[in-house]
Amino acid sequence: MANSLLYELKDVGKEFSGPTERLAILRRIDLTVEEGESIAILGSSGSGKTTLLHLLGTLDTVSWGHIEFHGREMATLGSADRARIRNREIGFVFQFHHLLPEFNTLENVAMQGLIGGLSKGKAYALAAEALELVGLGERMRHQVTTLSGGERQRAAIARAILMRPKVLLADEPTGNLDERTGDMVGRLLLRLNKELGMTLVAVTHNHALASMMNRRLELHSGELYAHAS
Repeated sequence: MANSLLYELKDVGKEFSGPTERLAILRRIDLTVEEGESIAILGSSGSGKTTLLHLLGTLDTVSWGHIEFHGREMATLGSADRARIRNREIGFVFQFHHLLPEFNTLENVAMQGLIGGLSKGKAYALAAEALELVGLGERMRHQVTTLSGGERQRAAIARAILMRPKVLLADEPTGNLDERTGDMVGRLLLRLNKELGMTLVAVTHNHALASMMNRRLELHSGELYAHAS
């Protein structure tokens, strides 16, 4: 059975106000993303990779053009609907883990579910399951300050997949890790993509990580191209 379309971007642009003029960061972006795909977006610093990821994640809105997510036109949704989609249908992994040091690993991961309105019991059960999936079952009661850098990033990934989102958006997920740990985290993301059928879109400078993906794209001068092998 053919995969269904998760994202469709048509003529998407994003600009910001500079000191004297409007600065176009993205221009004429056309992109389709199928459910279950893994896509790497490469590009130099300042090329607009994170801006594009924020548009995909409903953290920002387009200046022109259209983005459909699972058949819904994002521009027509109110802030409450976008917040619900971010909580339940989109998982985020950032370069820095953004875990709260005053809580243990299980509590940090469960917080995503509590914010989404789940009962404490349900949120903690899903958090324990997610931590097992990322190989941190034995560390769930530990304070996050005692975890290694790789373990903290795996905990952040567990938090991102807690609600079993349709897509995982990763912004330089290996950028703060050494090469060996980064490779481990990259392989974990790809395993979750395959085992859970969760679409993965990662912006990265890491060509080793990008080479693991089904599709590689490159942002240059605000436009998106197929990455030359």
